[in-house]
Amino acid sequence: MQFKYFGMDKKEIKNKFKYLIDLMKLEKAADLAQYKSKMTNTSLIERRKSGVCWYPVMLEKSHFDTGERLLVKVSRSNEHKDSHMFQSGKLVSLFSNAGRNDEESESVNAVVNYVREHEMMITLNSNDFPDWMHDGKLGIQLLFDENSYLEMDKTLRYLRDTDNERINYLIQVLLGSSDATFDVKSPIKVQELNESQNQALNMVLQAKDLAIVHGPPGTGKTTTLVHAILEVLKSESQILVCAPSNAAVDLLVEKLSEKEVNVLRIGHPARVTEKILSSTLDARVARHESYKDLKFIRKQEEDYRKLARKYKRNFGPAERQQRNLLFSEAKKLKEEGDHLAFYISSDILSKSQVIASTLVGANNQLLRGLKFKTVFIDEAAQALEPATWIPILKSERVIFAGDHHQLPPTIKSYEAAKLGLEVTLFEKAIERKSADVMLREQYRMHETIMNFSSNYFYNNQLIANTKVKNWKIFHDDLPLEFIDTAGTGFFEQVDAETLSSFNPEEAQLVLKHLSQYLSAIKYNSSLNFVNDIGIISPYKAQTTLLQEAISNDDMFTDEIKGKMAINTVDSFQGQERDIIYISLVRSNENGEIGFLSDTRRMNVAMTRARKKLVIFGDSATIGQHPFYNKLLDYVNEVGAYRSGFELLYY
Repeated sequence: MQFKYFGMDKKEIKNKFKYLIDLMKLEKAADLAQYKSKMTNTSLIERRKSGVCWYPVMLEKSHFDTGERLLVKVSRSNEHKDSHMFQSGKLVSLFSNAGRNDEESESVNAVVNYVREHEMMITLNSNDFPDWMHDGKLGIQLLFDENSYLEMDKTLRYLRDTDNERINYLIQVLLGSSDATFDVKSPIKVQELNESQNQALNMVLQAKDLAIVHGPPGTGKTTTLVHAILEVLKSESQILVCAPSNAAVDLLVEKLSEKEVNVLRIGHPARVTEKILSSTLDARVARHESYKDLKFIRKQEEDYRKLARKYKRNFGPAERQQRNLLFSEAKKLKEEGDHLAFYISSDILSKSQVIASTLVGANNQLLRGLKFKTVFIDEAAQALEPATWIPILKSERVIFAGDHHQLPPTIKSYEAAKLGLEVTLFEKAIERKSADVMLREQYRMHETIMNFSSNYFYNNQLIANTKVKNWKIFHDDLPLEFIDTAGTGFFEQVDAETLSSFNPEEAQLVLKHLSQYLSAIKYNSSLNFVNDIGIISPYKAQTTLLQEAISNDDMFTDEIKGKMAINTVDSFQGQERDIIYISLVRSNENGEIGFLSDTRRMNVAMTRARKKLVIFGDSATIGQHPFYNKLLDYVNEVGAYRSGFELLYY
């Protein structure tokens, strides 16, 4: 049957995806160039300083988890405070410089489970722990992940050339040249959901091809998504659930598992918790009724290989024949084991209600050829368009969830971003406003903290739930303060190595205010009311400076330090704290604010706070930008403005 192209003809569709292919070539080239600049012809010390290597590291622990995976925990010295680029889910290499001093031969690939300031947990892509692991002089460095680019390129080329009728129709709907369609059904009402959440739920249930859950900060997007998945499972036996990051996938897996949904987590989970591990393929295989048989076959295979390897190079025909027989038997056992492993995996897969993976992980070999009626894609506004298409190709309809007014996808190529790669498929799909519902009631923050973002980003549609509307740390506290450093002479500086901006005097003012505020809390209530404190800056150099200053400051007890998290905006995405301090850093005579002009980052930073938000910035520098000019107007309106001079001389 000849497919009828709706708003776009076939040539236009081809050109759109050809253009994306070209943009991804720019992105890959920029990513690879950055990687090579940090890795090629550089010493381990130089790599450590550039953030792509931890060396040396101490081996803290190595063990098998419940999924039979090889976990290794390492730590680095407290003296090594270099910023780094390691994140959960990243590909790395564990290597040793002991013995032959050969990184290539004495190394094994791995994936980062989690990373903290001075410790990291990784999972080895190996059948056993390497012998050299206990020889000392260990290091971990980042690897370039080419697989993601290969998968995205393959997907884009398929989209460019396909004549598949359903896929081409989805292209029309998602790129905005055709309207999404819906089945009219009697609406349902879930008691745990509010009005807008129920509207979103019913839109999902009625959607034939596309539905979008627009979830501003604190509005219960994940809760809505979980209930939508539960309702869809009443009519569909299996659903695909994806997100761009491991952490986002794992959160959904955890929430669905709590609802007793049979979830299979494909790929590498970012967090090592029993809730997540029990849903992984490795753990499910280890619990399968046929696993003992598989383990026995694998043991026999290894035994035959060990016997064969005992024969030396100089031996006669009889010994050679015996070795060949042993290797032949090992090969037969391997084939038998592979068949059984495939059966076990297929059995687990067929019985799972939800298959969960990252976007690129949806092309896992185990899922090749599988089709789903529905795919849910969470955090879709943070996903590169080429990656977003990967799970869509496996589905008849797509449910997006996210917020395009929060953090965008990370793009390495400035050129590719400006040429259009920074625009996500979520943004293109939501633009027509024909298939989206915005969640409007938020459960996180005081109304005064919420209102500026609501006005600026969400057409003043957000409302604070009654439980959070007026909550504070103590009765007479101000939920919002803006500390203006204009005129103080606190000018920004630039780190010579990282080129990241920092402002030492502003950092000291942050600590002074925090110390005074903690004293006020102690006087007015109790420190038990402070569950957690977040200190955020858009600039890594400033967060490093603040971390060092607080760790060396006797004004703060170990208990208080234990309640603090200090990091960049990106690291706080999806999190919340009772108290949030934001250090904007930029202070110069030219009004230059760099990537502070990406107002979505500021939206994320400000909406992490539940009960108290304190922002430090130079009004003379930032006030020339329309966003910050309106922010300054707002803090004046609500009585939140305070001059930095008040703090300096108090």
